[in-house]
Amino acid sequence: MNYNIYFYIIITVYVLAFMKGQFLAYLNRSRMNPLISSELKGIYNAEQYRRQQSYQKANSKFGMISGGFSFVVVLLVLCFGLLGWFDEILRKHITNFLLLPLSFFGILFIINEIVDLPFDWYGVFHIEERFGFNRSTHRLFIVDFLKGIMLNVIIGGVIFTALIYIYRSFGQYFWLFAWFNVAGFMLVMAFFYSEFIVPLFNKQKSLEEGELRTSIETFATKAGFGLQNIYVIDGSKRSTKANAYFTGFGKKKRVVLYDTLISELTTDEIVAVLAHEIGHYKKKHVLLSLAISILTIGLTLFIMSLFLNSLPLAEALGGKEASFHLGIVGFSLLFSPISEIMGLATNYISRRNEYQADTFAAGFGLGDVLISALKKISVKALSNLNPHPLVVFWYYSHPTLLQRIERLKNKDQ
Repeated sequence: MNYNIYFYIIITVYVLAFMKGQFLAYLNRSRMNPLISSELKGIYNAEQYRRQQSYQKANSKFGMISGGFSFVVVLLVLCFGLLGWFDEILRKHITNFLLLPLSFFGILFIINEIVDLPFDWYGVFHIEERFGFNRSTHRLFIVDFLKGIMLNVIIGGVIFTALIYIYRSFGQYFWLFAWFNVAGFMLVMAFFYSEFIVPLFNKQKSLEEGELRTSIETFATKAGFGLQNIYVIDGSKRSTKANAYFTGFGKKKRVVLYDTLISELTTDEIVAVLAHEIGHYKKKHVLLSLAISILTIGLTLFIMSLFLNSLPLAEALGGKEASFHLGIVGFSLLFSPISEIMGLATNYISRRNEYQADTFAAGFGLGDVLISALKKISVKALSNLNPHPLVVFWYYSHPTLLQRIERLKNKDQ
């Protein structure tokens, strides 16, 4: 084990990141209050607020335990050079340039999933169950777990196989050709995710004819948004929480409504929520987000290419020779501060986009109806409506409900 400068930078970065997360969690807990504030009285009643505070407290405590456990495990792995040790064990049995990194990442992924399984189980069947959100069965949970592993192994295996061949074939231009391939994969997923991935976990069916479909199509026509694909997804088989999303481009674009959303909101409220989603499309937010993601990946791959063949970086992880897989792991740890900064910028843009989509819906006279829908969704999910501003700045991709309500009301004045 070589405790070089890379090792100390990695440890410092990792410890500071953990401390930052704990500090922000503390700031959120400091805002908790058994008495409902005046600004929330029109949203939560006393009983709902009590449940929300209990839910937040339970999640916060659980997050401290699970996060602390992960922190200690990873810290021990880094300090004792166990990644390098694992690499050496694999090298004794695998010499193929492709199978070695695929085995390294594949085995570590499965170990990580197994370690996380008890925490995920507790979160679903104790916390979510306790507060009435969970509808998943033990069998469904296990099936989802196994499907998730197989899907990640297949997709991850294909991506890493391509990256390994590109790395061996193009050397210093690895990042450029890898960027083209990853960007292409992202575009394919953007078009076909709902058609090929979602059906592995959920059933989707076309929204039947009736008042709701007619109202949605009428609004879409009014907004100049060609829409034929409106689907309902059976989200209720796992959770009572409501959602809706927009996906795809061109003829592949579709609106997906959770059945829980349909059961909780009125027709006008659902139309208002979809008006918000259509606003994202009309304002080019979907394309902007995809472009930002592709540019971010290009920058990340370029910087990563500078570290992939670094012997000191491999030695900092306990390795004895430079390798593609240890280089990726070491880089991901070193890159985390830059990733955090990029995340801050992405979240800022996302929050701005949410305001613009709200404004789009309000432009059709749906401001008050959208507020009503957002309130129902937030209360049903026991959302924290009073997070610390620094937590919002750092983590939130959406403005808080109160911020969105204030902005929507100001637009109506």
